[in-house]
Amino acid sequence: MADETGVGVYLGLDVGKGEHHATAVNLAGKKVFDKPLPNNEPKLRELFDKLRAKHGTVLVVVDQPASIGALPLAVARDAGCQVAYLPGLTMRRIADLYPGEAKTDAR
Repeated sequence: MADETGVGVYLGLDVGKGEHHATAVNLAGKKVFDKPLPNNEPKLRELFDKLRAKHGTVLVVVDQPASIGALPLAVARDAGCQVAYLPGLTMRRIADLYPGEAKTDAR
């Protein structure tokens, strides 16, 4: 099942040097993945392939498209996922809607 854009699942990556925090939500808004993800090609590809097999088109959204975000974007594109960039200031404003923790990883 996909929405009007053709996307079946949205995967947000808060990218980091050694690992990323990955959260995937389906069209109903249910989390289908929410945990740290190592910054290595086999683990990234495994997640992208698993999500594509179960949900169809995957939109991978990162908060940093260059340097530490380059590997996940390259692997996502190669795995047939769509990619997008969410600027840090926008992410900060969205995170501010959720009271509590200062870090935005899980939010």
